Amino acid sequence: MGGRDAEVLRARLRRELAGDVLFDALSRGRYSTDASIYQIEPLGVVVPRDSADALRALEIAADAGVPVLPRGAGTSQCGQTVGAALVIDTSKHLNKVLELDAAARTAWVEPGIVLDALNAELKPLGLWYPVDVSTSAQATLGGMTANNSCGARSLRYGNMVHNVLAAETWLSSGESVVLGEVAAGAAASGASSAAGAARERELVAAVRSLYVRERDELEARVPKVSRRVAGYNLDMVSAGALNMAHLAVGSEGTLGYFRRIKLKLAPLPKHKALGIVHFPTFYQAMDLTRHIVALGPAAVELVDRTMIELARDIAAFRSTVDQTIRGKPDAILLVEFAGDELAVQTAKLRDLVELMGDLGLPGSVVEVVDATLQRDVWEVRKAGLNIMMSMKGDGKPVSFIEDCAVPLEHLADYTTRLNHVFAKHGTRGTFYAHASVGCLHVRPVLNMRSADGAKQMRAIAEEACALVKEYKGSYSGEHGDGLVRSEWIEPMYGARLVRAFAELKRAFDPKGLMNPGKIVAAPKMDDRTLFRFKPDYRTLPIETGLDWSEHEVGPQNRGRGFAAAVEMCNNNGHCRKFDAGTMCPSYRVTRDEQHVTRGRANSLRLALSGQLGPDALESRELYDTLALCVSCKGCKRECPTGVDMARMKIEFLAHYHARRGFSTRERAIGLLPRYAPWAARVAPLANLVSRMLKR
Repeated sequence: MGGRDAEVLRARLRRELAGDVLFDALSRGRYSTDASIYQIEPLGVVVPRDSADALRALEIAADAGVPVLPRGAGTSQCGQTVGAALVIDTSKHLNKVLELDAAARTAWVEPGIVLDALNAELKPLGLWYPVDVSTSAQATLGGMTANNSCGARSLRYGNMVHNVLAAETWLSSGESVVLGEVAAGAAASGASSAAGAARERELVAAVRSLYVRERDELEARVPKVSRRVAGYNLDMVSAGALNMAHLAVGSEGTLGYFRRIKLKLAPLPKHKALGIVHFPTFYQAMDLTRHIVALGPAAVELVDRTMIELARDIAAFRSTVDQTIRGKPDAILLVEFAGDELAVQTAKLRDLVELMGDLGLPGSVVEVVDATLQRDVWEVRKAGLNIMMSMKGDGKPVSFIEDCAVPLEHLADYTTRLNHVFAKHGTRGTFYAHASVGCLHVRPVLNMRSADGAKQMRAIAEEACALVKEYKGSYSGEHGDGLVRSEWIEPMYGARLVRAFAELKRAFDPKGLMNPGKIVAAPKMDDRTLFRFKPDYRTLPIETGLDWSEHEVGPQNRGRGFAAAVEMCNNNGHCRKFDAGTMCPSYRVTRDEQHVTRGRANSLRLALSGQLGPDALESRELYDTLALCVSCKGCKRECPTGVDMARMKIEFLAHYHARRGFSTRERAIGLLPRYAPWAARVAPLANLVSRMLKR
């Protein structure tokens, strides 16, 4: 879109919407990344005030022929929430529970509500939404639905697709359809308008026809594992009764915009018992998982040695690690039992202890029945991605094959062979997550600022894909397809089903305006022009006032400690949390991406790399971005990757004031120690005047 067209679009959006319309370079830059390796600048950003605002933005974009990208917290690891489109950010205002039926255990929610916020409302009723993703403090239900998220306890509760009952969806044409239960022989699920009902009938007929035509191919191609989220969930449709919401779940915003989502709730388990099983070798942890799963736990989660060691170096997690880890295990499994009776759960914990003794590992289980310590242990596990990303140096654990899922009986052999692949390409991998369902978050350590890193990524992806196919597993198990895995749908599912998915996309979105380039017609995953660190990425040489040498790890970081410190932010958005701690107070007040630690770090990175122009580091716009940072140091302690925004603000202000000087107010505050003793002498008079003015 040209400059003139963008200005016309911006003007119309500002004229017709009540919410924020952001087209400035810094705002677009902040929304150009998520937790993936990609960076694509959007056309603009809308933060709708209410649902009517969101619909109007969708209609205006469709009228202008502009792509639309619905976005929640922007925590996607595969690039689902970045693109050259109009971003509609639901997280600030569209975050309410609309209807709640405790007896039926259902709730209609807006797409921007955060999982932990929802569960806080449900807890007094003895209910919760059990798709407990590790990013629960910031992940929105709209994003989780679009992603078909899973969580640590999917062994018991299933994935999003099993816990979403319906989704009222706006299509790019502006029509509203309710994607939900459709009885056998029925044509629609109950839209509120005649136009919507007619559109629903068309969609139901198209989906049923497509399913019948491709039923045999789906049976032959779709992996028989619980963790599979590639493409669209066409395999969950039937020729008779069906739930059209199954297609909405996992669609990554490519079919429509969720106005509201109907969720299936679950009773909160009253008691939990946790066993931390220590393994001398990683292979044993993988090989014995299947025996542990046979005990019927609610969760079995892996943490490898790398993550344990990194967590011990993080102040917020050190005490928990010291209390629960014995010696130096190569891996641990967190095994949770949950239910209504404590005695039953503790008995199952004893069964686990006995089982591990029978399997040749007596004394390997640390038993945790204290609820507070259990919570602290799970916080370490939930922070897994951020802990891994706290690794300093040129190389970082990169997310692109982290979602592969294989049958449990093949898990040990698969991980062993995968480690051989890493060694072959001169690197190593980090492992954690859902051992119970054979879905491990595996991240090879690569330098994505180099051409070699991209080549290694491609080579490893090809070999990993072949391994997963051999074991009849799923290449995309939990985090979705996005930009990093959509390309791999065809090698796994075949050209015929890829064409079927494209046909399904056209049925919902004929003009291809909804989040293009994801699932259908995707670019190559290693297209470096789409990377955050593009081939021409450089940081401007600057003379720093503070010592940032601790971040100068690796050849590429020599002399650029400040930039390397800023780049430690991996965009996972832990700073957007509301549940506990301090980080980030200004975001908690404003709910603006500009005023969260992640937004500030992204702004600094863009300025330091010259993407905002040569003088951006001394610009008023960047000053305003850091103005509400209160230097509380909450991020220094609570950000698992160690982003210390208070210190970064000091460095920025030194450069800013060196170029622009100080205002009268700033000089007055700076000179306060000099004139304070004199001011104290007239304090009674000043206080008297102040009291008189208040009357």
